[in-house]
This record gives sequence, C-alpha cells and structure tokens, in this order.
Amino acid sequence: MQRCCCLKFKVKVMTIIYLKKHKEESLRRFHPWVFSGAIGHVKGQPEEGDVVAVRSAEGETLGTGHWQEGSIAVRILEFGVESLQENFWQERIKAAYRMRRDLGLINADNNTYRLVHGEGDFLPGLIVDVYGNTAVVQAHSAGMHRSRTEIAKAITETVEEVENVYYKSESTLPFRKNFADIEDGYLIAADGEKAMHADHWAKENGLEFKIDWLRGQKTGFFVDQRENRRLVERYSAGRKVLNMFCYTGGFSVYALRGGAERVCSVDSSEKAVELVRQNVERNYPCCARHEAVCADAFDYLGKVQREGRESYDLIILDPPAFAKHRGAIRNALQGYKRLNAKAFEMIEKGGILFTFSCSQAVDKEMFRLAVFSAAAMSGRKVRILHQLTQPQDHPVNIYHPEGEYLKGLVLYVE
Repeated sequence: MQRCCCLKFKVKVMTIIYLKKHKEESLRRFHPWVFSGAIGHVKGQPEEGDVVAVRSAEGETLGTGHWQEGSIAVRILEFGVESLQENFWQERIKAAYRMRRDLGLINADNNTYRLVHGEGDFLPGLIVDVYGNTAVVQAHSAGMHRSRTEIAKAITETVEEVENVYYKSESTLPFRKNFADIEDGYLIAADGEKAMHADHWAKENGLEFKIDWLRGQKTGFFVDQRENRRLVERYSAGRKVLNMFCYTGGFSVYALRGGAERVCSVDSSEKAVELVRQNVERNYPCCARHEAVCADAFDYLGKVQREGRESYDLIILDPPAFAKHRGAIRNALQGYKRLNAKAFEMIEKGGILFTFSCSQAVDKEMFRLAVFSAAAMSGRKVRILHQLTQPQDHPVNIYHPEGEYLKGLVLYVE
C-alpha cells in the first residue's frame, strides 16, 4: 500500500474496522468502498459519520474513511494511513479546483461548474457545484454531513470567487432519522439577505441561466450536460427541435443560439416550464421561435403522433433517472425502450436524436441495448454519430468505474 508521507495529522481514529480474510483486495486496488459484508469485526462503537481506520484481518493498515450504516459501510478518504492530515479538506478541494482551472473550465464566459464530484475527486459522498459567487454543497454520506462546516470554510478559502456556500442535503442524506440538525440553508452568506431572496444568474459558455438552488432539482442546474448542450447547438441550424424533460431549458437555449428554426420545450413541472421561459427571455428577448409546454412526456409524444400536427428533425430525450437502484433496472430499461421507440416513430427522415440515461445502475451496454431494441421496433435505419458521457468537471476515478453515470447517444435516423 502507498502511504502518505505528510507529517501533520489531526483526526485520531478511535474505531478500527477489521476485514474478513481475503476481503482487502479491492482496497489494494484503491476502490474507495468497504461493503458491510466484508467486515470481520469492529473494535470500538462507531457512530454515523465517524472517521474510522480499516485494517486487514492480519492487522495491516489499509486506510481511513467515514463510517455509515448500510451496504457501503466505509467510504475511504485516504489509503494507507489511520489518521487524516490537519489540512485535509483544504488540500483536497484545492486539488479539485486546480484541475478545473488548469483545464480552462473557469473563465469569463463560464462560471458554472462542478467543483467536487465525489469519488472522482477522492471525496466520496460529497458534491459541490459552483454558480458564480455561490457554491452549493450536497452531502450523500453522514461523514460529509458532519464535516460540512469545515468543507464550507475550505471552499471559501480556496476558491477566490466563491463568497456564499449553500447546504442542500435534506433530500440526499440516507438515515436522516439519526440526525436532528439536517436543514438546507446557507453555511456562509457574505451577501446576507440578498443571498436569501435575490434571483441568481450564472453564465455557461456565454449564456445566462437562472439557478434556483433553494427549490430546484439537484443543486439547481444540471451542470453535467454542458458539453452535450454545445453539441446540440452545433446540430441545430435550420432544424425543428423538441426538448423533452427540458427542466431549465438548457438544451433549448443552446439550440436557439445554434440557429434552430423552432424549439419546443416540454416538462411535466409548471415551475420548470416557467424557468425555461425566463431563461429563453433572458438570452433571447421576445423570441418567437420558442414554445414551452407543461405536459407528461409520454402523453405529449402520443398526442403529437396521433394528431400529426408537429414534425421535428432534432429530438432531445434527457429523462430523470429511471433506475435509482439495481432492483429497478428491468423497469428502467423498458421505460428507455418505450421512450426512444416513440421518438424513432415520429422523428423526420434525416433527423438527429440525442438520447440520454443518468441512471447509475444502468450501464452503457444496457442503455445501448434498450435504444437498439427501440430502433429495431421502428424499422428505421439508424446510425450512431456520437457516444456521450459526463464532462471533465465530473471526472471518473479510474479505480471507481461506478462513477461513470451519464450515458448518451447521438443518432442519425433515416
């Protein structure tokens, strides 16, 4: 095992997790999860979110991580040590920020990006998205929840442009019953009352979007589709575009900039549809090329097909996760097949279909098979132009392939 050579350590571990014999191999390969079934015995009485040490059955030090009840019992923060550096949070967030800056993701035209992507940034259980001068933090583990104050402080010390830190974890934390202090709200609010009540706008590739981290989905915006939205822009000139599950209308705004003849944005949420209208108006005042519709996706596609009153030659399908756990995979694949079959039936000859899955439980091959089945049912000639994934600020830890969750295909349909 590689060991950290840093001299200063802060968190002294009181609990030691001993693994069963031969259950340490995944940690030797630097996979950051310890499953409950791999644990032999526990020395101590850990509470949710405690920092614990992990050892092999023979007593070899394997790493230090956050303890949590459930299938994933420990999420490793540091391999080969039994305590954490005094400046652990600052160093990890500094490394994440440096990578985004060095890749050119942060610039005058783009102040919207993911600063921390869980295991992809070696901080399992933590998500941080930045919108202008505000960072939105989501904890997906008890340990990250308990460390939220230190995390917020490290963000503002590291990222010069960030002045406010909003904590949004009420809906993401498992075992919420074990904590009485889970509440969404500002951990740091340099803007004071303005941070609480003002409209918040951020810039992505030169376009402006209203970000509602207080009431919106996830952290308020789907940052992971940034590069895929640019690809939609590239293919939109002169096309009639249908953006299903549009949410904030990111794909729609890019399609308009790309020269789309007409864009229709559809979502089942009236709040989302209103947000789309605001985003379109902000970037293209009084735009006659755009229409926003509040409707169920399957109902809308069925109605368009029955009435034959609309035709589209670029369709975007970006649904919410159909499978949030492995037990839902079968139904999810049926959902993807039905949805894509509708699109294949109605898209114009020479049309382009952007289709996505953000279900982590559904891998690339499963999703591709569902889309293949839908294409076969339609009898159309279909070719793959692009195979898409998440952008650079959503990196995949090479030792944790489960971090590759976003899958997309761009298809040319004859």
